[in-house]
Amino acid sequence: MQDHRSHFTDPAAVACYATDTSRKVPGLADLHRMAMLLLAEAAPPAAQVLVVGAGGGLELKAMATAQPDWRFTGVDPSPAMLDLARQAVAPFADRVQLVAGIVDQASAGPFDGATCLLTLHFLERSERLRTLQEIHRRLRPGARLVVAHHSPGGDAERWMARSVAFGAGANPDPSSATATGKLMAQRLPLVSPSEEEGLLRAAGFADVEMFYAAFSFRGWVAVAG
Repeated sequence: MQDHRSHFTDPAAVACYATDTSRKVPGLADLHRMAMLLLAEAAPPAAQVLVVGAGGGLELKAMATAQPDWRFTGVDPSPAMLDLARQAVAPFADRVQLVAGIVDQASAGPFDGATCLLTLHFLERSERLRTLQEIHRRLRPGARLVVAHHSPGGDAERWMARSVAFGAGANPDPSSATATGKLMAQRLPLVSPSEEEGLLRAAGFADVEMFYAAFSFRGWVAVAG
């Protein structure tokens, strides 16, 4: 986990985060809108929303723009990424609290919804389950959690390579994409879609449904029991 976190303290990587992520994740803006809509179905008009892995502030900005009465608590272990988030949500600063740390440092809630986007694929299985359990503890019964991250089905290296090629733009180099996809599959603690759903259920969530799939990325919505 520490090796992956170090990437988010690298000044060059942090400076390029918003541009790189928008390029690498298919339909990122639509993913944020879908997450907001899924939360809104079960949230009150003035919802309190927990955002785990909030560094960068992209989903915070999207949801705060779409839902002017929602308030947010965003938590992230990278101070540099939280600085980016502060810049992104500056127009909504009165509705956004940013906390340095992992989910344990977030308040007890209860929250009316939560997101954890592009984060869980960095966590080993035991830490991933514990993180989901800690999110569950902070949600009111019936509140929704939306997660999305790398979770390739079948040949993980091939699907990771396809995601790399997508992110490379108009003229990807197949051999480079294959090599990078292989390296990512080896270094990231990837979990299959069926295992992801099992972890959500083990953490106490019900009605687990996939709503997003794009090459190696998958997204689910689940309900806190």
